[in-house]
Amino acid sequence: MLECEEYVSRCVVDPCNRTVNLYSNLGSHKVIECDTVDEFMNVLSYIRDVDEDGLLGGEVVYVDPNFV
Repeated sequence: MLECEEYVSRCVVDPCNRTVNLYSNLGSHKVIECDTVDEFMNVLSYIRDVDEDGLLGGEVVYVDPNFV
């Protein structure tokens, strides 16, 4: 049986809560919670760089700050 490697299939960025939710193709879910704006911006910068290089493998979605 061929085992499938796990990769990020979706990344949901929530700027209001300074969180990033990562979902894998195998159903795993991880949350990155940032304590400061600087920390959040560093994580966001990394995600954008990885996504720009096509290494993320999935979609990046930004939560609408006006969504209540």
